Amino acid sequence: MTASILEHFGKLEDFRIERGKLHALPDLVVLTICAVVAGADGWEAIAQFGRYKLDWLRQFIPLKNGAPSADCLAYVLQRVSPEGFRSCFQEWTDALVQATGGQVVAIDGKTSRGSRDRRGGRGPLHLVSAWAAHNRLVLGQEATDEKSNEITAIPKLLSILVLKGCIVTIDAMGCQRAIAEQIVEQGGDYVLALKDNQPTLHEAAKDFFATAEAADFAGVTYDAVAETDKGHGRVETRRYFITEHLETLPHRDEWRGLRSIGMAVRETWTGGRHTEERRYFIASIAADAQSFATAVRQHWGIENRLHWRLDVVFNEDASTIRKGNGPVILATVRHLALNLFERSGSSSGLAAKRRRAAWDDDYRANVVFAT
Repeated sequence: MTASILEHFGKLEDFRIERGKLHALPDLVVLTICAVVAGADGWEAIAQFGRYKLDWLRQFIPLKNGAPSADCLAYVLQRVSPEGFRSCFQEWTDALVQATGGQVVAIDGKTSRGSRDRRGGRGPLHLVSAWAAHNRLVLGQEATDEKSNEITAIPKLLSILVLKGCIVTIDAMGCQRAIAEQIVEQGGDYVLALKDNQPTLHEAAKDFFATAEAADFAGVTYDAVAETDKGHGRVETRRYFITEHLETLPHRDEWRGLRSIGMAVRETWTGGRHTEERRYFIASIAADAQSFATAVRQHWGIENRLHWRLDVVFNEDASTIRKGNGPVILATVRHLALNLFERSGSSSGLAAKRRRAAWDDDYRANVVFAT
């Protein structure tokens, strides 16, 4: 049994002095979570939910002085520590997730475009997230420094994750020696995409597979698997090749745990049009094509199952929360809401779940407060 939202977020430190507080911090946080689950996307909508659902909310939180105003919510939650909020989220998620050997943990970043504060001279929030492909849950997130990039955020995010027995997948931005070493140090394996950020390594992998294919892989020990999907006038074939022949890779000893290189080939036929895409990877896993294919394929789950749904269902790109810590707090709440819906186990789509949470008090209670 997992601890409740109230237990975990009750630990969040309140920056306010005791006198003059109209609303307890846990009340404001739980109200915000419930409102976002039910379809609210900004401070005013969260406040409206509080007013309309005050009696329902008081079954779970005191709200002794009634529902807070939008200004109150904004003032407090824009000043709450994002590190403290993330820590509460992390503890709750760790209690929820049961790690499985070989689980793919995909790391990727997303920009909340509407969070740019032009008047304040601040760029949009860019959050790097970890996605558990098997559990379909957000494991954690880390905001990039405003004048930095994902390379600085990924190690911080990895450090708070339990990676033992997992396969970590990262796109080319995260293909760095230090990141590979950290993953291995934490007991995980990696499958890292190669592109122009590692031009020498990328070219060597590309040349190896081109030469091997031209010779029909004569003298090369490798494993391969193919998949084909058909539908709506479109045929897509994906082929995966992986080998432990690393002799032609430059500086291979500098990559901790490096064991294999892989190539993923995707061919698509739509009408009379044919396209082909080839991608190359370095990995610490053995040359097992099915494991490699699963890792590559499931990495894109963070785009389809997380980023796309945050934009389409939770309207993240349209959010105009811009001040203080508001963007990162609300982004973390959206991640939490998505995890709550995944935990609920219903087969309905996420948009349908969110609508039902707006209409059905019992369903909303079960989504947010079931342990």
